[in-house]
Amino acid sequence: MRTEATKPDIVLIHCHDLGRWLGTYGMPHVPSPNINRFADESVVFDNAHSAAPLCSPARAALFTGRSPHQNGVQGLTHSAWRYRKDVLTAPEQLRPYGYHSALIGLQHEDVDPTVLGFDECPGLGFLPRVYQVAEATEDWLSSLAPRAEREPVFLTIGTWEVHRPWPDEDYVPGNPEHVDVPGFLPDNELTRRDIADFYGSIRQFDSGFGDILASVEKYLDTENTMVIFTTDHGAAFPRSKSTLYDAGTGVTLIVRPPRGWNVQASRVRAISSHLDIVPSLIESAGGTIPDELEGVSLLPLIDGGEGDAGRVIFTAKSYHDTYDPKRAVRSVDFAYIRNYEPGPRLQLAIDLEKSLTRQGMGDEHLQARDQVEFYDRRVDPNELRNVAGDESYQAIRDRYALLLHEYLTATHDPIETVRLPPPPMRTRDAQPLDPVEPPDWRALRASR
Repeated sequence: MRTEATKPDIVLIHCHDLGRWLGTYGMPHVPSPNINRFADESVVFDNAHSAAPLCSPARAALFTGRSPHQNGVQGLTHSAWRYRKDVLTAPEQLRPYGYHSALIGLQHEDVDPTVLGFDECPGLGFLPRVYQVAEATEDWLSSLAPRAEREPVFLTIGTWEVHRPWPDEDYVPGNPEHVDVPGFLPDNELTRRDIADFYGSIRQFDSGFGDILASVEKYLDTENTMVIFTTDHGAAFPRSKSTLYDAGTGVTLIVRPPRGWNVQASRVRAISSHLDIVPSLIESAGGTIPDELEGVSLLPLIDGGEGDAGRVIFTAKSYHDTYDPKRAVRSVDFAYIRNYEPGPRLQLAIDLEKSLTRQGMGDEHLQARDQVEFYDRRVDPNELRNVAGDESYQAIRDRYALLLHEYLTATHDPIETVRLPPPPMRTRDAQPLDPVEPPDWRALRASR
């Protein structure tokens, strides 16, 4: 039973570039037995999305509950993007409710992990590989006092895997003849070799995940520990990572509530967002969700609720290794994407441009992009057929266009009218970006 006196310990495990490439998400050949077993006793979100399709903006939204243009991180942190002055991170949101926080392993929100609000940063955010991270996690957990003698903990665990590259000297590749090729990729020898290499990285991550979970179960009381597993965004393949398609922002999100909550394992079809994580953590801690947070708590869905069937979420891309501004609004059934600059259909990041898959896919993706894209996911789950110009979709397309416009206006995103400038460079005197006016979520939701 959930009570104020039993604030759960919270463990958030996150990896790079996984998307939903797991057996539990319908890819039976992916070597992920430990994650599959974890999913079997957890709540699996089938339609979870990151707020952005690239690392720093996705993670910043995950850890603040605010979209990239609100929190300030609209591009990669090593390109000078960072948080605005007034933005609170998850550990800072949980601190008033008695939580002690720690970061073990990788983060990609700032070049200096000590500014992220954690009470501890063992390894200073630069223990990237999963076996290193697993060992550091066990060391840290083994030092904890019994729960009755300490504060509840919020432990964040990040790994480099499964980011490219996937060299044979680091990972044992899978068999190219036994891989799952998603419908948005060409099924050929080069793609299969690329996916086989990817499977090698997933296998190693899954092994380390099993080690991390074993340490959590050894040193923490599973009756009162919530474990969350997710990734930053879609997998590193063309038409996935760095795009606003389902494969680009669709993420693994698996939550194992404290066993003392007596929640049954289940799957959630309702659409959800990384922006919902911080509100969920705050509610789990018994706190009040601040008005400036965009997301909603997932606890009602974890408890078996059906969720809002009409809910829409918003995603964004501004800067990756190039300027590529686009915004999207999506539901379970439809996706509307607006491109704000001319360019190719796919503007591939450098790691994708050098991939085996790219070598075998031809150059069709270099044709001019459409300004507006609209997809009917009920009949086109891979979002390959743009029906924005189909008159039979005009009414629903226009409704989604209006939803996006209202959202951008309410959240003070200037993308509709101006080209976004790059961030000012850091100086010794000025690290954060200037604050921005928070949106009035209550008024926006009431208007719908």
